[in-house]
Amino acid sequence: MKHALKRRLALALGMLLIAGAGSSALAQTYPNRPVRIIVPYPAGGTVDAVARVVAQRLTEQMGQSFIVENRAGANGVIGSDAVAKAAPDGYTLLVQASTFVTNPILLKNLPYDMMRDFTPISNIGSVPLIVTAHPGVAANDLWEFIAQVQAAPTRYTFAAPPTGSAGHLAEEAIKSGAKLGIQLIPYKGTAPALADVLGGHVSALIDALPSSYPQVKGGKLKALAVTSPKRIPFLPNVPTVAESGLPGFDMVSWYGLWGPANLPKDLANRLSAEVAKAVRSTLATERLGEQGFDAVGSRPEEFSTFLEQELVKYTRIVRQANIKVE
Repeated sequence: MKHALKRRLALALGMLLIAGAGSSALAQTYPNRPVRIIVPYPAGGTVDAVARVVAQRLTEQMGQSFIVENRAGANGVIGSDAVAKAAPDGYTLLVQASTFVTNPILLKNLPYDMMRDFTPISNIGSVPLIVTAHPGVAANDLWEFIAQVQAAPTRYTFAAPPTGSAGHLAEEAIKSGAKLGIQLIPYKGTAPALADVLGGHVSALIDALPSSYPQVKGGKLKALAVTSPKRIPFLPNVPTVAESGLPGFDMVSWYGLWGPANLPKDLANRLSAEVAKAVRSTLATERLGEQGFDAVGSRPEEFSTFLEQELVKYTRIVRQANIKVE
């Protein structure tokens, strides 16, 4: 009996050692064929731009093609689900944004579980959001805008980007924190929301900096505040939301890299190290630096902790603002 037990234990230990060796060998030889990076949004947006810079650098660093594939639809759900159902071999990856965390809070019957069906690899980095207004709005910063809205709430409106996006939740958080009666006008995309603010049909908008900054630079929009904890170096005169009467406010649009669940740990660590190198490259600085991109390149365990914290933060915002998706 004892001898049989010893044999079974020895066999189990041997299988674990073989599995561990196989995992290490996989990480060392990876990649030996092209890798797909799924972006679950249309080409041309900020998520797509970040993914393409990372893909180009990974291709150069790892000697194999990393190809971005746009698979848009259902607020990022369709492309994300494709990765959840892919083999955990490192050849199908996902670049998603902060919406990935808000979807489980707001949407029912998702085909995947964000925490269970994916392997967090790296927090790639983030960009601030910017609060902008039509030039016809008299306020020169968010503090003045809040005061004007409080005095005449029905006179002003916010163009709300897609439900659950960082811009939408930032508007809800400011509305709740400053106790504003301002109406949020919903839009299915950032582009039509931005167009209506430019046209003067809506007063203000909160959007990722790369989308709205060209309009600010061209004098077609006013910059009232940025949502990051610190001011932006190339917008030194634009205050933060925290400086505008909402202390502690910190909400940015961030971007991460995931694989399917059960991605080998050695492989996830290898990819995270390569991503950290990629986001600090000259290419990333040149392509994304002027958009306010803040490189992170975290390890898998750090990214996992970050996701748990973000889930708590956004759940609180959704509940406080009583946001519901019809």
